[in-house]
Amino acid sequence: MNIAFVASDVISAESTDLSDTAAQHAHLYAVARELGRDHRVTIYTRLDSPDRRPKARLAHGVTVESLPAGPAEKLPEDGVMPYVSELGAQLGIRWNAERPDVIHAHSWAGGLAAIAGASGLGVPVTQTLPRLRPGRLDQADAARVRLARAMGRRADAVIAGSGDQESELIRLGVPRRSICVVPCGIDVERFRRHGPTASRGKRQRLLHIGGLSPDGGAHTAVRALEGISDAELLIAGGPPAEQLATDPDAHRLRLLSKEIGVDERVTILGQVPTAGVPKLMRSADVVLSLPHDATAGVVALEAMACGVPVIASAVGAHLDAVLDGVTGMLVAPDHPARTARLARELLSDPTRRAALGFAGADRVRSRYSFERISHELLRVYEETVEAR
Repeated sequence: MNIAFVASDVISAESTDLSDTAAQHAHLYAVARELGRDHRVTIYTRLDSPDRRPKARLAHGVTVESLPAGPAEKLPEDGVMPYVSELGAQLGIRWNAERPDVIHAHSWAGGLAAIAGASGLGVPVTQTLPRLRPGRLDQADAARVRLARAMGRRADAVIAGSGDQESELIRLGVPRRSICVVPCGIDVERFRRHGPTASRGKRQRLLHIGGLSPDGGAHTAVRALEGISDAELLIAGGPPAEQLATDPDAHRLRLLSKEIGVDERVTILGQVPTAGVPKLMRSADVVLSLPHDATAGVVALEAMACGVPVIASAVGAHLDAVLDGVTGMLVAPDHPARTARLARELLSDPTRRAALGFAGADRVRSRYSFERISHELLRVYEETVEAR
């Protein structure tokens, strides 16, 4: 099968960014590699640097083509939107010359460009739509709601990352029959129970991974530490370590830590290289993932794969990934007291931690490996091709 992936500006698969967005881009690369073992995969993206080669081989069966559309520089998603027509025209030229069997579009701009490029070809288009921000919508968010509804109705299949996102898409008016739930996968060979461990002291260790802004969950983790005696909290995420001194979110976290008297037990690490994340997770007694929304829930999955119990906010993909009380614990966002109570229970019960760790690792290896996820996506592609 000849499969075309379309995205806008794609982050490197080895990015040090620990956000869900970066994880989904890494997921795109990893799934392409899995599919490339038996199929031909081309990832089309916008040329974002004059030094980037227009065409490069990523892996066996996988090619990345960077198409000229707008300035050859990195742009945010909204900055790509004015060049969607140009990108769509470039895709149309490629696909008219060599027609793919199926198209899988990622991101808002990538989806619009794919629809334009596929016009008149009769090729099925599948679409992974980004999650909309929870809470009150501003004008830009309202525009995205309309865009999501239109793109969802146009696509032959819409890939939702979780049951929660499936419900969101149905509320938007996307036909239920068009929606397929295929979660974000992780590298179960890199994230596993056995392997090198980061150094640590005698204190029990809590690790929070995610953004440093208030909706990233780190503030909740710091407040929870007030109710957990003699444990340390490591916070990974945000800008590189050398930029933490001038980062306003890191500054607010430090002030909060000092205000509640836990500053000596809180360490803000900043960005952590991808290769260092498994070692850091295996060094923790409990991993916290407490964002207000979890598009992919990758941090929780990676911690589970490492055999470390996780306390995760009961939102988004966490609701599917974490079986409450079996593979981890779920807690409502912004509930530091409840988070502290759950952490105290786990830290005082090594047998419970071990049981949760074993169950979590088994669940991730059986359900969330890139191999499993690529097979599920391939089944969606085959069904859309048959329907066409």
